[in-house]
Amino acid sequence: MTLHTVLLYGCAAAVVVPGTKIVQAGAGARRVNPAELLRILWRRPVPWVAAALVVVMAAMAVVQTAVPSAMDHLQREPGAPWWRALTALLVQTSGPLQLTFNLAAIVVIAPVAQRRFGPVWMPLIFLASGATAQAVSMAGWSPTGGGDSVALCGLLGALATAQLPRPAPLAPRLLPALIPAAGLILCALGNNHGVGILAGCVLGACLARLRVRTAVRLAE
Repeated sequence: MTLHTVLLYGCAAAVVVPGTKIVQAGAGARRVNPAELLRILWRRPVPWVAAALVVVMAAMAVVQTAVPSAMDHLQREPGAPWWRALTALLVQTSGPLQLTFNLAAIVVIAPVAQRRFGPVWMPLIFLASGATAQAVSMAGWSPTGGGDSVALCGLLGALATAQLPRPAPLAPRLLPALIPAAGLILCALGNNHGVGILAGCVLGACLARLRVRTAVRLAE
């Protein structure tokens, strides 16, 4: 196993472990079985924008499974028009494992992100971080492919940095900090997930700062 592979696996763990904690916190910081977790995450009021996003990605999963050639018209590829940076988010070009994992991930991450950022900012973070990562890939990092994992990484990055300023013991604050650290390492490795993470981190930090300023003004 090469150093590059070790670093990739390490970064994956540095995103998945804190990401799992963030999702659990969105469910009330309780350890529950998957069925109960989904019930809590999708409790009323239902986050309808997150639900719409899940429906779109599930529908596209059906489309690309039934008509694999559809991916050729949506994925990023050398010489493709700029809008492929957006449509590449709709198809999972690495096979059934990527499709299944990303669909499961969006089901648990999207409702948490919407409850944290609202129905406007959540999809904007998803699209902005995902499209940025896809555009960087089209520019040379990985010219061919597709998938929404880069956008999901953006949502996790935003959730991580949005909660960093909150008062808390040192250990709980350090765990989310692993996500932007992983983003930096992935960028150094030329992996587009790092771009998605860092774009989301920047947006999450900006939103957190905006909320603090708004709260201060309301308190004055």
